[in-house]
Amino acid sequence: MTSSLSPDLAAVPGGPAPRPASRYGMLPRLAGKSYIPLGVFARVPLAMLTIGVLTLVTAVSESYAIGGFAAGAVGVGAAIGAPLIGYLADRLGQKRVLLVAAAVNAFFVAGVVALSYGVGGFTTPATLAVLGVALLAGATSPQVGPLSRVRWMALIKRMPKAQQGPLADTALSMEGTADEVTFVLGPALVGLLASLVAPWLPLLLAATMTAVLVTMFAVHPTHTAVAPRSAGMSGQAGYVPRESVNWFRVAVPVAGMLCMGTFFGSSQTALTAFTGEHGSVDQAGLMYALMGASSAVTALSVAYWPAAFTHSWRWVLTGALMAAGSVAYLLPDSLASMAIVLLLVGLPVGPTMVTIFSVGSVIAPPQWMGTVMTALASGIVAGTALGSSIAGSLAQSSGYHAAFIVPMAAAAVLTLLGLVAALLLRRSK
Repeated sequence: MTSSLSPDLAAVPGGPAPRPASRYGMLPRLAGKSYIPLGVFARVPLAMLTIGVLTLVTAVSESYAIGGFAAGAVGVGAAIGAPLIGYLADRLGQKRVLLVAAAVNAFFVAGVVALSYGVGGFTTPATLAVLGVALLAGATSPQVGPLSRVRWMALIKRMPKAQQGPLADTALSMEGTADEVTFVLGPALVGLLASLVAPWLPLLLAATMTAVLVTMFAVHPTHTAVAPRSAGMSGQAGYVPRESVNWFRVAVPVAGMLCMGTFFGSSQTALTAFTGEHGSVDQAGLMYALMGASSAVTALSVAYWPAAFTHSWRWVLTGALMAAGSVAYLLPDSLASMAIVLLLVGLPVGPTMVTIFSVGSVIAPPQWMGTVMTALASGIVAGTALGSSIAGSLAQSSGYHAAFIVPMAAAAVLTLLGLVAALLLRRSK
């Protein structure tokens, strides 16, 4: 019986056989033509949120430290809320949970804007209030990326077994590319709108996009592929937990994503301090998008890397290149020279992210893939919060040069974790 979600796969009785499709061409046939672009744009607001809060609060409070702590509060909230939203989606169904999350999150994001301008001055109580609302905005962020991966795995389970492995790899690669695209679009939108109009506009746009696009994602027919679990059911969300997870092994790629997030958050905050000294803080998002652009391009190249170049050693090499490249953060003395450095630093970033997600998929049992992917995503968010907070404090007390030391250290630890991953994967063979 053919799924209503994949009508293109059905052969018409008496008609010509369906034309063979490439692996990427099979994805729209599985989920519908609108699903992939919807899944991409529905996650853009989350990519705008951290740097949008950083830009707004820094501009209004005139403090890099407060801006960094506000961005960190978003990350802490998302790191706490993401697993809870994933759990509720498994128990109650994605549609119901996402509809509520879209409305509540849009409210709190708009609340950050209203409170930032309404406090009249960033006294200690006012600052705590802004940080609290930023925390709630992060905690209620709809987890479109991880939940989309769960939908893909549930849809792919309906396919013949011979096709499931290649299609799963294809879907996860596409999702990784979607993440990279949003990492470019989000900061770019924040930078453009904040520079051309005002720092409040990116967050109000993010709130509107969340209310509209996440709602559309929630009600997309693919949500029916993921059946909610009840207390008496063994799990039907695409992954049946028949196999336990070695959480120590999973902790290695999660720690890797924590370092990636620390790299991102500290780079954003240090770059905000840099642009504040050499231009305007409103330009930080646009500048940061340059690193995302080169990162997205090289991420696409990973599909063509030879299979003999294993995931673990890819991690070590690209992490080492990140560590070496981030030293160049200390060199620029103008926006033009920093733009060149950002393009170069971004080259190994995309392949590193794709590789760590791949290592996570290898380490995790298939039935727990959704849980592990959510943990990896939470690691990025938590790391972003950590990096933003540390770099914001250093930028305020010692200047942007001190803040740029944080991404350098994060990349160095990331490289060491790649060596640990190589040992773990070798022992598992």
